[in-house]
Amino acid sequence: MRKAGGIASAILQELAKQVSPGTTTGEIDQLAAELMRQHDCKSAFLGYRGFPGQICISVNEEVVHGIGGPRKIMPGDIVKIDVGIIKSGFIGDNATTIPAGDVPHETKLLLAATEQSLFEAIRHARAGRKLADLCGSVEAFVKPHGFSVVREFVGHGVGRRLHEEPQVPNFRPHGKSPTLMPGMTLAIEPMVNAGVPSVRILDDGWTVITEDRKPSAHFEHTVLVTSGDPEILTWRPREALPDMLGLPAW
Repeated sequence: MRKAGGIASAILQELAKQVSPGTTTGEIDQLAAELMRQHDCKSAFLGYRGFPGQICISVNEEVVHGIGGPRKIMPGDIVKIDVGIIKSGFIGDNATTIPAGDVPHETKLLLAATEQSLFEAIRHARAGRKLADLCGSVEAFVKPHGFSVVREFVGHGVGRRLHEEPQVPNFRPHGKSPTLMPGMTLAIEPMVNAGVPSVRILDDGWTVITEDRKPSAHFEHTVLVTSGDPEILTWRPREALPDMLGLPAW
């Protein structure tokens, strides 16, 4: 899992560098295929339930599961890249949101709050803690900033299969909550909307968009629960966003 996570992170970081006005989402998807060949791994998404892309690439109001194609990235867009790879039978899964040039203040705040909510959740990924506390920390962090979490799509356990138990929603689930144990690996992935939490799926059967067409942000890490501090298996430097949340410098 460490090896798969490291490769997934390296590929994501390379793809993020390609986000600029004029580049097409399809070109980034094609680069992902080449990088996977170089790393001797394959996409965990391509062909999964019929998904046609190497990666998921979603722009602006597209929340997740966007498909690369001829769409050109425009100045002021925000681009979500989700990379999942299979290496030696294990899966690494991670995502980030990248602004294409300057974006409005409210969008910068959305990105900053979403990324920070991921780290709020990771702090709870400790043996003996309840999964519900981890999940609830995401919504608890973003809601005071005026944002909402998507409820129809959630994080998940990950290992030899892309989606394993337990589900990891970005809100506190009802009912009995599992206790986290050393060795569990979780794909924690806040999906946070600038407006209403409701979403719908486009006619392509995959791309999820916000109901009100306001922007959405997505950040994800694969995290290992240990007997001590959580270990981020897809570690990468944090995005260079302004400190807009009144928090200490990152």
